[in-house]
Amino acid sequence: MGVITISRGSYSKGKEIAEKLSQNLGYECISRDILLETSAHFNIPELKLVRAIHDAPSIFERFKHGKEKYIIFIREAFLEHIRRDNVIYHGLAGHFFCKGIPNILKVRIIANLEDRIKEEMRREHISEQEARYILKKDDEERRKWSMYLYGVDTNDPGLYDIVLHVDNLKVDDAVGILTDMAKLPSFQTTPESKKIIDDYHLAAKAQEKLFDGFPSAEVRCKNGVVYVSIETALSLEQEFTDKIINTLKSNGIEGIKQVKVNVVPFESGD
Repeated sequence: MGVITISRGSYSKGKEIAEKLSQNLGYECISRDILLETSAHFNIPELKLVRAIHDAPSIFERFKHGKEKYIIFIREAFLEHIRRDNVIYHGLAGHFFCKGIPNILKVRIIANLEDRIKEEMRREHISEQEARYILKKDDEERRKWSMYLYGVDTNDPGLYDIVLHVDNLKVDDAVGILTDMAKLPSFQTTPESKKIIDDYHLAAKAQEKLFDGFPSAEVRCKNGVVYVSIETALSLEQEFTDKIINTLKSNGIEGIKQVKVNVVPFESGD
């Protein structure tokens, strides 16, 4: 029983590895599912969202608090899936969303640029020069996207438990290595890690419900108790506290035991 996140680039065989690994372990394999759910939340056609993720983060700049809203929605969808356990997730910065959750196996798959160029040439029927330009641009855009949304560089090996270079190492070899790793005690779901995932999920749901009225609210959860921190004038403390508690109560989020609000006074700057 466990959760695996796989970060991958284009033509790195990461999708193939994830799918074969899910068959070996009997885990659910997800990726596009998260994108579809986020698309529905934003009321943005999936194709536009795909393009935004692939090319640049500018689409989110057209929405007030667009970046923050996107992160909240996709995090909630991600956590909803992984709390079911026995899940492999590939793509879209899964390692960012599970930061702080123990026992999750975080994987990065990379491949030689020259091999990726050949595959791009074969699939798209283009020249080597065109393929090289497209892939380098794609890699840079993915890096910018990750830095813009999450403040992390997906190329940083410190984000992962293991980085696999698919070169001499074949797909089946990579699957074998990850199958063995996934069975280690270190990467088994425990009551503690499950409780943390549940708390993360409750915090994400609460933050989504509060976002339109309190976009700058910081929300966390521990043992089913939701803690909301909001910066405002002290004169509005009771009003904001009541609104936050009533908003969460009226939405009937299952699992919330209590809501505690902390108002941080504005500094006047005078």
